[in-house]
Amino acid sequence: MLKLKRVYDDVSRQDGKRILVDGIWPRGIKKEDLEHDEWLKDIAPSKELRKWFDHDPEKWEEFKEKYKKELDDHKEVLMQIKKDSDGRNVTLLYAAKDEEHNQAVVIKEYIGDMK
Repeated sequence: MLKLKRVYDDVSRQDGKRILVDGIWPRGIKKEDLEHDEWLKDIAPSKELRKWFDHDPEKWEEFKEKYKKELDDHKEVLMQIKKDSDGRNVTLLYAAKDEEHNQAVVIKEYIGDMK
């Protein structure tokens, strides 16, 4: 099962494999303090897209559309996440305060739509 969680939330055994999907390291957390198995910064939104979006819910639909086009270049990595989450828990970690409008939400949706 593919799950989402903020990096600032408590770690749980139910998290399974923990993958950070932010392009930049989360503020206020030392690298040695974040329990994660992988950091896939290459699948995060491009710097330009991230700055344009700026977590503005008004831009959410357009952000999703643009970001999914960027994710098209990472299908192999995303397919591996899909395989890893088949029958096991995989948690995508993100730092954004907004739990509904962030890249992890789009990644989960994208993976869910993969054949």
